[in-house]
Amino acid sequence: MGKESLRKRKGENNGKEDGESIQSHEPQTMNLQKQVGLISGICMIVGTIIGSGIFVSPKSVLANVGAVGPCLTIWAACGILATLGALCFAELGTMITKSGGEYPYLMEAFGPIPAFLFSWTSLLVTKPSSFAIICLSFAEYASAPFYPGCDPPQVVIKCLAAAAIVIITIVNSLSVKLGSYLQNFLTAAKMIIVTIIIVSGIVLLAQGKTENFEDSFKDSKISVSSISLAFYNGLWAYDGWNQLNYITEELKNPYRNLPLSIIIGIPLVTVCYVLINISYFTVMTSTELLQSQAVAVTFGDRVLYPASWIVPLFVAFSAIGSANGTCFTAGRLVYVAGREGHMLKVLSYISVKRLTPAPAIIFYGAIAIIYIIPGDIDTLINYFSFAVWIFYGLTVLALIVMRFTRKELRRPIRIPIIIPVIVTLVSILLVLAPIISAPELAYLYCVLFILSGLIVYVLFVHFKFNWPQKISKPITMHLQMLLEVVPAEDITE
Repeated sequence: MGKESLRKRKGENNGKEDGESIQSHEPQTMNLQKQVGLISGICMIVGTIIGSGIFVSPKSVLANVGAVGPCLTIWAACGILATLGALCFAELGTMITKSGGEYPYLMEAFGPIPAFLFSWTSLLVTKPSSFAIICLSFAEYASAPFYPGCDPPQVVIKCLAAAAIVIITIVNSLSVKLGSYLQNFLTAAKMIIVTIIIVSGIVLLAQGKTENFEDSFKDSKISVSSISLAFYNGLWAYDGWNQLNYITEELKNPYRNLPLSIIIGIPLVTVCYVLINISYFTVMTSTELLQSQAVAVTFGDRVLYPASWIVPLFVAFSAIGSANGTCFTAGRLVYVAGREGHMLKVLSYISVKRLTPAPAIIFYGAIAIIYIIPGDIDTLINYFSFAVWIFYGLTVLALIVMRFTRKELRRPIRIPIIIPVIVTLVSILLVLAPIISAPELAYLYCVLFILSGLIVYVLFVHFKFNWPQKISKPITMHLQMLLEVVPAEDITE
């Protein structure tokens, strides 16, 4: 049924657009469409990076360095590092124009095993758990006005977060354009609250509220360990700087729009982050900021009262926008892993009517809902998040390796070799810092989980062990009929 309707639609399109006969026998390809332009690309970067972190908990950076001056320096330095990392990814993304972010780059440079371990860790831990955390943050802020003076019940927060995941999953499964438009709208909404906080801070500075910036480096705690951990926490707020590489196949003119989106988007986020922190310090001392549970809400209560309700509303918009951007891009990682045979093949199928990787997005949303069920997954995220920088460093190392092993590849963007070297070295430091400064058994569990992917790889990829056809074939067939999806492959009429 799916292939027949596909052929009919392809024939109609050829007759209308190319003036060819409906009976054309040329192969037709069912692939993701290039529908994301420059503005949507910038919004995807800004919207994914700016989530709830900068509004809720910038105190983690301050707690590690102990003073205002080093804190602002760290926020700016994190932005520079994110930009350098994104430029490395821009060269990789224009050299290997495949969706899936790190996955195809690791595949080209090191082969299928590192690529599989990346997809294994990302698909089952880092991506869905991050999606779940963002939606939980949204749920907390969205429900807070209905429970004044007390914390909302956990069951309300979890149900609201699950509802957010379901809605975002449905939107991104239905239409690429709808997901992009929603991202553009939510990015505009979060930039409103960013602008309100920044402008309020500038006004307060103009009124002479500068006492918290005097002796800004006094009482600072500067050490390799503290700086590393401060970077670690700051970069968590910048996480998402590489998201556009997950949808390279859907970018219009990727050679131009990918680097431009990075060069415009990430420095814009960096400027916003630094100015937001300056605004916080105009109304709060370091001690008050460290004692605040939600820094942006405290800022709103002191500056915007009686309109302080604006802050939780727009922070909720910000969180849901970040969740939408994460779902839009991470769904493509599942799609690519399925296409390469590293996940179930049905996850690489594309909707006939919508031209979206619907099975991959639905799978991603389902795993994220599972992560909502435990009482507290913040600790889990902290322990597993350092795994992200293992693969960031490995991917940038792949860029260095391919400079020597794949010289024949066309490189529309070629960055100085010193940039990937710096990013690789910083990645090594970021991975080792939490282990050295606060060694815990949980880091070992994380490494063991990553390596356990080798067992799955050997069984299901290398030896191609398949589930019994009596089980897998009917499931795939019913999913195809239910979701109206077909393989992303050449179909001849």
